[in-house]
Amino acid sequence: MFIALTQLLFEYCIFQKVYGDTCPGTGEHHQFIFLVIASVLIAAAGYIINDYFDLNIDQVNKPGKVVVSILISRRWVIFWHMFLSLLGLFFTVSALPIATYWHLVLANLVSIILLWFYSTNLKKQLLIGNVLISLLTAWTIGIIFFSKYPFKINDLMAVDHSEVRFFRYTVLYASFAFVISLIREVIKDMEDMEGDRKYGCRTMPIVWGMNASKVFVAVWIIVLVATLTILQFYVLPFGWWHSALYCLLLIIAPLLWILTKLFKAQSSEDFHRLSTVVKWVMLSGIVSMIFFRIYS
Repeated sequence: MFIALTQLLFEYCIFQKVYGDTCPGTGEHHQFIFLVIASVLIAAAGYIINDYFDLNIDQVNKPGKVVVSILISRRWVIFWHMFLSLLGLFFTVSALPIATYWHLVLANLVSIILLWFYSTNLKKQLLIGNVLISLLTAWTIGIIFFSKYPFKINDLMAVDHSEVRFFRYTVLYASFAFVISLIREVIKDMEDMEGDRKYGCRTMPIVWGMNASKVFVAVWIIVLVATLTILQFYVLPFGWWHSALYCLLLIIAPLLWILTKLFKAQSSEDFHRLSTVVKWVMLSGIVSMIFFRIYS
């Protein structure tokens, strides 16, 4: 749902607003829809295979939410992972002709492979899995950007050019997606520390300790809050008052609340609550694209 919403809002509130009637690829909406379907299917396949390999850990961390071997057999889990992955790749190829966008088709294929290795090994390693998932989250925005036209670096040298604005908005939201995902991934590692330790994972809370992990998260929250605050001072002269208020109340304030509760959190329930609030902040950040449709 988050992936589909992100890509839909990015398409209609940012891309189409920036280009207006001069949108490259106008009239090819089916390609965009196929790309959204591909992204959702690949992500779903990644979640499925992650549940498959996390069965033992999940039986410790969240025994009431285990699906594999209870509601669906392990053999069918593998089938659905392969089926959805191949279907996601099919929709990618249908959306992006290989002759022009072979590198983006390859990128989605690599994403499928990386999600497999993440579930089997990388998520158990210090920071590697966290960074990988954060990059793949940012890629859901990046692939929409790169699917619009063969990007040329010279376009970024133009002043007040549509490509420049579109590129800046892409960097803004892709960076937000990366940082907020990284924050949530580390908090989730704190929440799942008991099961992860039992089965030999080397996540940040286990290797660095809980206090160092909290400091890591706190630094990223401060960086994110500082960046968002600076952005509000940038847009206020343009009369974006509603946007600034929205950002303050629904993104910055919750992040500050997380920061104050982070060092007091001790139990798995505490970290689960923080992770849930981070997810709502992520949703608020996604929805904020609407303001570009209103003001730009």
